[in-house]
Amino acid sequence: MSAQDFLVEIGTEELPPKALKKLSTAFSDGIEQGLKSANLEFASIELFAAPRRLAVRVNQLSDTQPDTNVEKRGPAAKAAFDAEGNPTRALEGFARSCGASVDQLETMETDKGAWLVYRSVQAGQKTVELLPEIVTKSLAQLPIPKRMRWGARRVEFVRPVQWIIMLSGSSVIDCEILGHKAGNQTRGHRFHCNETLTINTPSEYENTLMEKGYVIASFEARRDKVRTGVTAIAKTVDGQAVIDEDLLDEVTALNEWPVPLIGRFEERFLEVPAEALISSMKEHQKYFHVVDANGKMLPNFITLSNIESKDPAQVISGNERVIRPRLADAAFFFETDKKQSLESRVELLKPIVFQKQLGSIYDKVQRTSGLAGKIAAGIEGDEQLAKRAGLLLKSDLVSEMVLEFTDLQGIMGMYYAQYDGEPEEVAIALNEQYMPRFAGDQLPSSKTGCAVAIADKLDSLVGIFGINQPPTGTKDPFALRRSSLGILRIIVEKGLNLDLADCIEWSIEQHNELPAENLKDTVIDYMLDRFRAWYEEEGIPAEVFLAVHARRPTRPLDFDQRIKAVNQFRQLPEAQALAAANKRVSNILSKVHANDLAITLNNDLLELDAEKELAKAIAEQAEAVNPLFAAGNYSEALQSLASLRPSIDRFFDDVMVMADDEAVKNNRLALLNQLRSLFLSAADISLLSS
Repeated sequence: MSAQDFLVEIGTEELPPKALKKLSTAFSDGIEQGLKSANLEFASIELFAAPRRLAVRVNQLSDTQPDTNVEKRGPAAKAAFDAEGNPTRALEGFARSCGASVDQLETMETDKGAWLVYRSVQAGQKTVELLPEIVTKSLAQLPIPKRMRWGARRVEFVRPVQWIIMLSGSSVIDCEILGHKAGNQTRGHRFHCNETLTINTPSEYENTLMEKGYVIASFEARRDKVRTGVTAIAKTVDGQAVIDEDLLDEVTALNEWPVPLIGRFEERFLEVPAEALISSMKEHQKYFHVVDANGKMLPNFITLSNIESKDPAQVISGNERVIRPRLADAAFFFETDKKQSLESRVELLKPIVFQKQLGSIYDKVQRTSGLAGKIAAGIEGDEQLAKRAGLLLKSDLVSEMVLEFTDLQGIMGMYYAQYDGEPEEVAIALNEQYMPRFAGDQLPSSKTGCAVAIADKLDSLVGIFGINQPPTGTKDPFALRRSSLGILRIIVEKGLNLDLADCIEWSIEQHNELPAENLKDTVIDYMLDRFRAWYEEEGIPAEVFLAVHARRPTRPLDFDQRIKAVNQFRQLPEAQALAAANKRVSNILSKVHANDLAITLNNDLLELDAEKELAKAIAEQAEAVNPLFAAGNYSEALQSLASLRPSIDRFFDDVMVMADDEAVKNNRLALLNQLRSLFLSAADISLLSS
């Protein structure tokens, strides 16, 4: 079986830059899946993506499918022939359906008797006959939210298609894709090489485009070129380029032949907060900013040109003219905003609706301020600073700067608070209120920041649940899942000894119009359930989470300590046996009414050595581990309890719990109840039983 390289290229108008990487990966994955489904062998797959093209090359693709053995079962042997040994009508009909004669059928013996079968070999199809459908199907499955049509064509794609390449070796595959007949011609750079280029074989694809067409077809190679060029050109001004990975992807998707250029802006703009300048340059112009060795912003920017200009100074000058009014706007907004304090802006929040039933943003900051104060007191922080930060929390939303650059909310609040002379911890907390903004993001640095961040998120959680509009599987408009995880992360990772039950009660008090019945438990359960995904990402088995969750500890830090302890316990040699024993004990006790269980153990009713031994071991362990449980040292406590295994095993081997004597039976049940209670001080270990 021979093999050829295969190339498909979809040439289009400029593809959406933020989607290019995702589209190219999906295109390659779709073709790979199609080849595997067709049982076609290949060595490797390479993908290419540039502003005007999506391409995939399959190296050493087999030219035909492997032959397939076909077996069709017909009638049973006893029904295939009559008494004289002649074929029955059933057998003859089966042979005709297979396109064969009765003589070509075989007999197959099975444990259920003999059957007539037809066996043949189906020749594999030629690969070139299968590729058009594989490519078409892959294109149809691309994640394109809204496809477009152009002209009178009925074909739909993300952008108008201009040309198609379908090459197997040096041969063009005769087919039509997306309304275009396939060929072997591509197009070069729109300005440097505005002409068609012939691709003779798939192996020469990227070299032909680069050497003749001024197109770097590989997304990754182009991305590396951008990174290297941006880094190098920043050094010409004794600076360091700050490379945002998302921006790097976007400019890579915008350029076929990226050429880095460095420009300059007036130093007076550096008086504006750096984040505002960066936002303006990044969002509007796709520029990288430059800092010095100390991380201080320099009055320079780096842009990527899609042409190799004969006069780059003119290109730089044009970009400098474009960025100047953007930065001037930022400077104007900053100076204008400083004329009005954050405190005076609180009243301006009244007309802004947070949620129809929960009132305005003004109402929300009043609630958050009170709640932040209580949380700060609960973590031995400064209650007054937290209340002040809570009051000013959203004032920057009505500033000119944030109205123009919405991603600066919180950041500008911090700068304006500093300008107003607010305490530094209050100012920083205004920025930290949104932390963590995403998975892995940094957490608030101060107790005031922690209190405000928790209070802001918890106010939304309690409020939205209080009006009975919790998130659904597909809708979470107030990002309550993210808020819950943020609260948990802050409490656990900052080591805060906060109880969710207390915090939610405090929030309900601020929301005095909400029905408090069952609300606290509902919010607690929702938040504790968020822990499951957290621990799954850490590789902790679901049964460990379930074992701790069954005890419903409402202090997140305590919950986390139990999880880590139970996960360590799970790996002990005794763990499975003890889990099974706990499950057995649980099943026994579940059949006994709680009121029938003796509260205390009567040692005088212990008859057998095995139950006496277990009673003694439990008493000794209780004395040793109860202080450990009280201190939250669950890991050491569970390791200590693991030593009970021999006594527990002997008890179940030698003792009948449900004795005929009612007093003896109840005493043994009380002993098991003590055993179970010891383990339940950490988690429901029975749920670890496999």
